[in-house]
Amino acid sequence: MKHAFKLLTLAFLLFASASNAQSEKLKCMIQMSNYPGEGAYIVVSLVNPKGEYEETLYVLGRDKKWYPDLKEWWKFQKVKKQNISAITGASMAGGDRGTQVLEIDKSKIDKGYTLRFEAAVENQKYNVNDIEVPLTTENVSGKVEGSNYIRYVRLAPGKDQN
Repeated sequence: MKHAFKLLTLAFLLFASASNAQSEKLKCMIQMSNYPGEGAYIVVSLVNPKGEYEETLYVLGRDKKWYPDLKEWWKFQKVKKQNISAITGASMAGGDRGTQVLEIDKSKIDKGYTLRFEAAVENQKYNVNDIEVPLTTENVSGKVEGSNYIRYVRLAPGKDQN
């Protein structure tokens, strides 16, 4: 009986260790452009090499009634119904800067995936691709310029890397 318990404990620890080793936490700093108007609702999504949404990584904007304004992501969210309560924060106004932590599956890096930053502002233009960041080793520690509501995005590895 003791051996079975030890084996079960060892198996659990190995599984937990393996699952932690599969993901990487990235700091994601978003600098907004100085646009006039309301705060932007922004969704950060993982998009596969075929251009299809695979996972919602972060949502900036807490009022669910505005989510349908993020049109392409909303189509995906209605089908996938991912629980986003733990990855939701405040919207961002013109000139704001904020940092979020994104959890990325390491196997997606350098495999043709992108991070899509989709943005909507009340009574203004909707941008399905406000910024798209190719998920490469180089970009995981870099800055990508935008041209719409988001001025730029800077990614950096999180401190608690495995």
